[in-house]
Amino acid sequence: MNALFLGGTGIISSACARLALARGIDLTFLCHGKTKRHPIPAGVKVLRSDIRDARSARDALGARRFDVVVQWVGFLPSHVELDIELFSERARQYVFVSSASAYQTPPSSVPITESTVLHNPFWQYSRDKMMCEERLIQAYRSEGFPVTIVRPSHTYDVALLPIHGGWTIVDRMRRGLPVIVHGDGTSLWTLTHADDFARGFVGLLGHPAAIGDIFHVTSDETLTWNQIYELLGRAAGVRPKLVHVPSELIAAFDPEWGASLLGDKAHSMIFDNTKIKRLVPDFRATVSYALAAEQQIAWFDEEPRRRVVDEEVNAMVDRILARYSRAWPEGSEVRREGS
Repeated sequence: MNALFLGGTGIISSACARLALARGIDLTFLCHGKTKRHPIPAGVKVLRSDIRDARSARDALGARRFDVVVQWVGFLPSHVELDIELFSERARQYVFVSSASAYQTPPSSVPITESTVLHNPFWQYSRDKMMCEERLIQAYRSEGFPVTIVRPSHTYDVALLPIHGGWTIVDRMRRGLPVIVHGDGTSLWTLTHADDFARGFVGLLGHPAAIGDIFHVTSDETLTWNQIYELLGRAAGVRPKLVHVPSELIAAFDPEWGASLLGDKAHSMIFDNTKIKRLVPDFRATVSYALAAEQQIAWFDEEPRRRVVDEEVNAMVDRILARYSRAWPEGSEVRREGS
């Protein structure tokens, strides 16, 4: 089987590329080839082009055809419109990587299945993914365009901490400074390691029963946000000082952070993975976040240059905490922590 990745050097796509190569897939990337975090693996052929430029992409593709084309960097309807034009006659299967944040937010019930309605009034990113999906399904129904849609949820690797602010927040924990947890910290969340995601995803490539269908691929482990922060703190050797702040207040100070909360992370999201397991029987998510947190902190501690502190993030956290603390009576613990 031969496959083309549009993109391929991201957190999720690089894990999928490694597994695809290990399973003997003849893999090509169409990309700029400019990356430092996830270098292109040995064995991958590279077509250097701008996928947003139709002429550049056609020139790079030439007469090549593929069993599978995977769109990792499609975010707008115009992106998939170009793909329909480019790959209708070049691919036996076209896989669009969407987002589980497109599901109804907040959900009316859990667990989420692939039939859960799509509706996210809070996050434009999610709405754009929905529109991409709608156009691709229309193309499948009207033209037979061989689409498969995959919806990852919150997926991470050793270098991507699953909290807003990344290493800056761990640094605050180690310095004994308070850190913000949105809401009351008890909403349930699903974290999926990129290597676990790859096992489900690669199993869909070239699978005829996946064409015209939709799958999410996530872990079955659910944690509260309090637990996520506590696991990171424990791995870092400290007991973090957690201050719970309403998501709406965070959004008022930082609209981008707020959109990712109100449009995704502030709500309990639990997924039913029956569908992907039925089609890809060897898919199992085996990496617990307790283990992954230890691996992440060890990775950052291994090389000082990785431990980058963003003072703008620090300043924003301090501003939010200071304003939030004023709502509490004099002498209260939150008032002391935020002042």
